[in-house]
Amino acid sequence: MTRFQVTGDALWARMERAVQRIDERLRKTVRILESAKIPYAVVGGHAVRAWVAQVDEAAVRTTKDVDIQVRPDDLPAVIEAMTSHEFHYRQTAGGDMFVEESNASARDAVHLILCGQMVRADDHDPNPDIEPNVTTHDFRTVSLETLVRMKLNFFRRKDQVHLLDMISIGLIDESWPQRFPQSLQKRLQELLDDPEG
Repeated sequence: MTRFQVTGDALWARMERAVQRIDERLRKTVRILESAKIPYAVVGGHAVRAWVAQVDEAAVRTTKDVDIQVRPDDLPAVIEAMTSHEFHYRQTAGGDMFVEESNASARDAVHLILCGQMVRADDHDPNPDIEPNVTTHDFRTVSLETLVRMKLNFFRRKDQVHLLDMISIGLIDESWPQRFPQSLQKRLQELLDDPEG
């Protein structure tokens, strides 16, 4: 039988530290981009968290990485700003990313999503622009409709879970499918029809 090797206070501390480190990485990245006046939007799981938190704090789900959307023309400025604040830049088959330690894994990275590009060959649409965006007190994210469209476009398991979270609290309802092209309508309607899977 597999047993826990870390227990008690050490386990609590490890779980809390994992979430705290991700949030700190997001805050640090936002401060850098804001200070450099580089247009960006927080996307992915953190954007979902921000929108879900507007309705139901108890439904907010943690996420393991930081996704930031920028325009391709701004990539050199992003690299300069981030590396000047001790991030390490990596370009891999999975895309552009920044890590705080040179040997850190992609799970501990800030991942860049580039406007106008396809993440995968089978995506329905290229990534949208970061405008129009929604500005909170201290960071920018995409509109709810843009976020839903991106999640429908990628439609990985985690994207489906994020969409189901938004459906469960009423951010997305039966009126939403008509906002999107037919292929994305079909994906959303499937989730609306069977939210329990």
